[in-house]
Amino acid sequence: MELSNLKKWIKPAIVALPPKRTMLIAFVLLLFFLLVASPIFNRLIYPLEYEEHIFNSAEATGADPYLVMAIIRVETKFDPDKKSRVGARGLMQLMPETVNLAIKRGNFSPAFRDYVDDPAINIHMGSWYLAALTREFKGNKIAVMAAYNAGPGNVHKWLDQGIWDGTRQNVAQIPYGETRHYIQRVSFYYEKYKQLYRDLPKNKR
Repeated sequence: MELSNLKKWIKPAIVALPPKRTMLIAFVLLLFFLLVASPIFNRLIYPLEYEEHIFNSAEATGADPYLVMAIIRVETKFDPDKKSRVGARGLMQLMPETVNLAIKRGNFSPAFRDYVDDPAINIHMGSWYLAALTREFKGNKIAVMAAYNAGPGNVHKWLDQGIWDGTRQNVAQIPYGETRHYIQRVSFYYEKYKQLYRDLPKNKR
């Protein structure tokens, strides 16, 4: 295209642009949306409840609070009344054997069996269990997610027999499709909650 013809196309396009002041206002509004409105919108998409119980229990047990949030989101979407067909109860869907383990090794009162549906107790016992799994699997959060879903015995077998190497990259090696999908979902929400709510512990002080 000749230079003269190119100028004929460019000049009308420049004239059609909004005034500089309008463009500046539009830029400021866009920047405001990206910095302020976007995080608020994301928090509406990824809501958080029971944050005080989560952070208090995480601090007391050593659990990662964002992993607790992700587990709750995947298990129940913060619905404390949810019960599974296999007997899991409460926000973190604790199985009876998990509750018994917490009572035996975590020094929880046996009376807690009758209050597993209570959000504060459920979160505290679930946080203790996550912290115990984290120690058991030497801080490997992906293995902890797998163990929370499939049981630590299965995960140890997969790792010991070389069926799975314990990484997120090779999650396809896991024999259970449900567990593979579970890890993907929990990992996704873990990163989201960590990004959106990392300021909450500071605000508590």
